[in-house]
Amino acid sequence: MFIQTETTPNPQTLKFLPGKVVMEDGTAFFQNLEEGSNSPFAKRLFGIDGVEGVFFGSDFITITKSQSIDWQVMKPLILGSIMDHYNSGEETINKTEINLNTSLESKESDTDIVKQIKELLDTRVRPAVAMDGGDIIYDSFKDGIVYLHMQGACSGCPSSTATLKMGIENMLKHYVPEVQEVRPIDA
Repeated sequence: MFIQTETTPNPQTLKFLPGKVVMEDGTAFFQNLEEGSNSPFAKRLFGIDGVEGVFFGSDFITITKSQSIDWQVMKPLILGSIMDHYNSGEETINKTEINLNTSLESKESDTDIVKQIKELLDTRVRPAVAMDGGDIIYDSFKDGIVYLHMQGACSGCPSSTATLKMGIENMLKHYVPEVQEVRPIDA
């Protein structure tokens, strides 16, 4: 099994591409072992000293590490754990309690403005954020402000504020005049 790695804009995060499906639907983000207790794959990765975040995308895994440990130490351990997972035949996440990111799916209760915001985030922002090893969760739209949560490599990334303000905010303001600002939230 050949696993590629890619750097991300966040120096504490690396993107691992195993060449296999990681998540069939949606994404999942775990910031500690307890959050990942329903995922044999996340539990295996959190067993590595220094792993502080695990994000599963469709065909990639993003790992966020502690600042105190170098990638040179952690990378071989992570690669080994990814191979062990695929050799084990275990699920990425046990299907009984999946909590996927479906925040960008339109709901009947959504206003036309919210539907337009979600469509733009899903088609224009999400693919770019996924390229960097992350995802975006729509929280709400109140009083002209769109509230979003960044996940994976984007969570805690030094450039995520610039991405939100200069990229996402400017695009949403252009297409949806009712949007005045975009703010990050902590989930």
